[in-house]
Amino acid sequence: MATVDATNTKELDKSNARVREMFRQIAPRYDLMNHLLSLNIDKRWRNQTVSRLRIEGNTPILDVCTGTGDLALAISRRAGSDTPVVGSDFCHAMLAIGDQKRQQQPEANVNFLEADAQHLPFDDNQFQVVTVAFGLRNVADTDRGLQEMVRVCRPGGQVVVLEFSQPTAPGLKQAYQFYFKHALPRIGQMLARNDKSAYQYLPESVGSFPCGQALADRMKQNGLHDVKFTPLTFGVATIYEGIK
Repeated sequence: MATVDATNTKELDKSNARVREMFRQIAPRYDLMNHLLSLNIDKRWRNQTVSRLRIEGNTPILDVCTGTGDLALAISRRAGSDTPVVGSDFCHAMLAIGDQKRQQQPEANVNFLEADAQHLPFDDNQFQVVTVAFGLRNVADTDRGLQEMVRVCRPGGQVVVLEFSQPTAPGLKQAYQFYFKHALPRIGQMLARNDKSAYQYLPESVGSFPCGQALADRMKQNGLHDVKFTPLTFGVATIYEGIK
């Protein structure tokens, strides 16, 4: 699996204010954007992620950068109604859509909470599993985000990251890069009105974010062990797992 050295890539503006405003603007189209970025297989990736979670008993589970809540709701379906799931995000507009989804699934034991991933409002060692899907690359300080996820995870608990990555197969790599750099921005221009920059930022954020062994090493440096990663769909996305 190839890695990306973030020090050699274009510096993106990932300030809280910029990212929060961007997601506020695209919230009504966020799910569609994820389908476009993933070539419409993001649901399968989330299901694969949920299948890897080590859920034991009814200790709460946290999904950070939950967005519109798809992973949190999927976790709740697997964990059952006796296990509380918290979905946190710092964009109120995204959480509002997640709450609409939750209301359509009355059996889901999910609560959504507005919170910054770099300053989680939870006690140490509170959750048995902490997850994040397609959100870690948007946190201004990746290490700080990982540290907070580890802090609130209980000893022996699991931290799981699902994130876009870089395919390595020669033919697929070129096709993927063409899609990201040329096709996706044009699709975005057709779908977007005042949020065209988001369709440029999101592909750029994937290209500038560490993946594979580089991200696994960051997880180890921030307090996790037994870290492993599994590329999905020829490396278009990757699941990372670590134990506190």
